[in-house]
Amino acid sequence: MVSASIRRNAAKKLRANTIPHERILWRALKELPIEGSHFRRQAPIGPYIVDFFCPAKRLIIELDGGHHNEDAVAARDLDRQRWLEHEGYRVIRFWNT
Repeated sequence: MVSASIRRNAAKKLRANTIPHERILWRALKELPIEGSHFRRQAPIGPYIVDFFCPAKRLIIELDGGHHNEDAVAARDLDRQRWLEHEGYRVIRFWNT
């Protein structure tokens, strides 16, 4: 298992190198006027780093690019989602198109 400090550093690098689709969604999420809707981006959870995370609602939003259509990547995504849901998180996935 990867250490927590390595996951935090990886998340920090991902935040510094966001793609345009993530920046657009991040602007919308951080402006939500609903109480308890504070989101974090590129947040480490267990062995994974999720795109957007609302701790109060245990909600994860994933923004997927075209490479998520590849069989191997889709299989890893499914394993990851199952693990997160088993831990009590709700995962919502969107294509970045």
